[in-house]
Amino acid sequence: METVSIEEFYKQTSYKNDDGEVISLLPRDYSREIGHFNVFNIEEFTRQYREKPVMPYNRRAYYKISLIRGRNKAEYADKVIHIEKNALLFASPKIPYHYVPEDTNQAGHFCVFTEEFLMKNKSGVVLDDLPIFKSGGYPVFQLSEGEVEDINYIFRKMHKELSSDYVYKYDLIRNYVLELIHFGQKLQPVTALYTSHNASARVSSLFIELLERQFPIESPQQKLNLRTAKDYADRLAVHVNHLNKVLKENTGKTTTDLISGRIIREAKILLKQTDWNVSEIAYSLGFEEVAHFSNFFKKQTSLTPLGFRS
Repeated sequence: METVSIEEFYKQTSYKNDDGEVISLLPRDYSREIGHFNVFNIEEFTRQYREKPVMPYNRRAYYKISLIRGRNKAEYADKVIHIEKNALLFASPKIPYHYVPEDTNQAGHFCVFTEEFLMKNKSGVVLDDLPIFKSGGYPVFQLSEGEVEDINYIFRKMHKELSSDYVYKYDLIRNYVLELIHFGQKLQPVTALYTSHNASARVSSLFIELLERQFPIESPQQKLNLRTAKDYADRLAVHVNHLNKVLKENTGKTTTDLISGRIIREAKILLKQTDWNVSEIAYSLGFEEVAHFSNFFKKQTSLTPLGFRS
């Protein structure tokens, strides 16, 4: 599965004007700032194309926040989310995604930025530590008209500042990006934002972090290193029974259930979004025999891998 860089994003979104000249949306001052940021109006963005570009389903090497107005279908990892009217979407390099317009009345805004751009903010924010960008989350939020008005205002400030000559405009824009992130996080359930700091919660948190670090699988040659509950317990320096107990207390699931669920989620992504054969996928997910992978997949989904792919 291809990972799209910020340069590739601009290459994909270049277009020809009426004179046949290729127009790039890459800003003239692209290399002036540490990291990269840009913001777009969706109506203007799509109006430039004789044929509306289809966003490929890929991982991207940049972050994206979108205010979508119109009927759309968003696909994140193994989730399909239908947007009826208004939604705020968050995307990170960890998770492949795309969204498909389902009517011609599309409006809103989106911004793209790299981790380096936001790291220059002195707040010390680490994007992947934020709940809104964690794998396995639900990064699409349906919005009321009042919420749309608030978010529209933030995007309008981004557009205005980006076109200004103010020396510190990027510092202001970083604050606007953080404002959008916090707006989204306030829309999340409270349980997604706050965890207790007792010992069992910390072990659970470390386990989830370690589990997520095993993914994504980028090539058929990459092999999952940690496969069993004991593998994780050893790495976390706890007894496997203790790990199972605290995970059950904090998540309601056993260690094996959590590992299996994450492997299945990655298996679905690889089956649907790559042309790797089942043997390659099985190997990359730590199965020595294709039959073992097929049995595992069918037990979890009631489908064979090939049945799911088709």
